[in-house]
Amino acid sequence: MSPPVAPPGWSRWLVPPAALSVHLSIGQAYAWSVFKPSLESALGLSGTQSALPFQVAIVMLGLSAAFGGTLVERNGPRWAMTVALVCFSSGFLVSALGAATEQYWLIVLGYGFVGGIGLGIGYISPVSTLIKWFPDRPGMATGIAIMGFGGGALIASPLSAQMLESFGSDSSGIALAFLVHGLSYAVFMSLGVLLVRVPRSEKPVQGAPSAFEGVQVSARDAVRTPQFWCLWIVLCMNVSAGIGILEKAAPMITDFFADTSAPVSVSAAAGFVALLSAANMAGRIGWSSTSDLIGRKNMYRVYLGVGALMYALIALFGDASKPLFILGALVILSFYGGGFATIPAYLKDLFGTYQVGAIHGRLLTAWSTAGVLGPLIVNWIADRQEEAGKHGSSLYGLSFGIMIGLLVVGFVANELVRPVHPRHHIPAPRQETADAERQPSEPA
Repeated sequence: MSPPVAPPGWSRWLVPPAALSVHLSIGQAYAWSVFKPSLESALGLSGTQSALPFQVAIVMLGLSAAFGGTLVERNGPRWAMTVALVCFSSGFLVSALGAATEQYWLIVLGYGFVGGIGLGIGYISPVSTLIKWFPDRPGMATGIAIMGFGGGALIASPLSAQMLESFGSDSSGIALAFLVHGLSYAVFMSLGVLLVRVPRSEKPVQGAPSAFEGVQVSARDAVRTPQFWCLWIVLCMNVSAGIGILEKAAPMITDFFADTSAPVSVSAAAGFVALLSAANMAGRIGWSSTSDLIGRKNMYRVYLGVGALMYALIALFGDASKPLFILGALVILSFYGGGFATIPAYLKDLFGTYQVGAIHGRLLTAWSTAGVLGPLIVNWIADRQEEAGKHGSSLYGLSFGIMIGLLVVGFVANELVRPVHPRHHIPAPRQETADAERQPSEPA
């Protein structure tokens, strides 16, 4: 499939909605927990077993983004979005078959393995294209798309819950809900496939810098540079700190104020989780757009430095003040989302646009690592503290101290980032855009 070149006069503002249609769809992954209680009761699963499809999906996200990034760069965004559509939607259809026949391994295979490939390819599919369309505002452009991944659960969660209520929470009802999800996301993601275009010129906007301005580094060479691994550490530490709160948000706020005169109710804890999701989504567009003004390195100084300060304030004074606890958690989660959205533009600054999508895919293995590391630290330490007879906010003091340490490690890694050595640079790939600009009557 040839990359779809935009016709003359094509507005670049049509590309972010194309990216958003894919990211809003695959962002459903954050709403997997809605299916867990029904699956556990219908198929007799434990909590650990019902989490397996989500865990496999996140692992496959990282692996497919890492190994499929070069194919995405070679074949273009439409090919990548098509692969994402087929994998993500068919994953739901296989899961529907698994629920209908009560074969749980089919749900793990469908949602986890097949759907997880769709997550990884879909996540990186628009990144390179958006940066080439918006060389003047790469942080804002990638922030719009990646905001969709953060906000997908806000749409999917109530819809999934409503489907299970309408269809029933037995195996037949779950199968029907999976079937509707698969067909609906196929239609919605096809909008992105049809709408996405690559720019005709390396200067899609008059007065904007060239998309190929500055250094260009291949994905193969990028992973051999210390800059890549510094950013890998930066992303891993920032995500670990954010996901540590996100994964345990409801029980955490309940524990913090359990011994006070105003404990947190179940509904209030659920509202807190919704607020965190909103902060996560707002941070993706807000902070990544800010990075266009203050620079990527300064933006990560804020994420990591102020993030560590917020953790310290919550650990020291959080149990005495709900507003302080909530504000600190919201800031940390906005930095968590902002870190995801800003990293593609940081990669573009260091390695250029040549294979930035493939480089981004390889970097997402940091996300897979952090997805295990952050929750493991918070949950394991809280369990050990509880066994030792502790309760309330004291369950989290040690894990918060570790999170501060992780953020300091990320801060130091960010400070070590320097321009890439010239021996890794390659000539700018101008031939493809020159071909695109050439009229059909012109000789090749």
